Amino acid sequence: MIDKLHDHIQEELKTNTRTDTVFIITAILLNLLSLGINAALTAGGDTSGGTIAVLVTFILLVIVINAIAIIGLSKGKQTRSKLLQGLELMYTDQGVAKYYDPSIRANYNVRYTLFILAVVCTGATAIIVPIILLIGM
Repeated sequence: MIDKLHDHIQEELKTNTRTDTVFIITAILLNLLSLGINAALTAGGDTSGGTIAVLVTFILLVIVINAIAIIGLSKGKQTRSKLLQGLELMYTDQGVAKYYDPSIRANYNVRYTLFILAVVCTGATAIIVPIILLIGM
């Protein structure tokens, strides 16, 4: 039974990793795409209603997608922490805990913080640069 539980936890960790990867890649790609589109729109100096509407729409999309990604990554962080805690307890019960370094959980927490920071920074850039270009015109 322990082997099945161990396999199940490992599968959950793999699923967690794949889900987190989707959140990160989707958010960053959208941020960069939005940055490119909005920068191109605003660099031309066109301040018509249509241009502003597209700019605002993409800004709102960036905000929503980044919020979803951040919430998803935060939940992924919580899930991974719980799964790793379960593994630690299992390893302790089986007498093999000395082979598992508990600092691994702290390292994952740092990685999640960095992933969230990357999403936030690219999202902020996707919003700020087109606004600067628009105001500077």
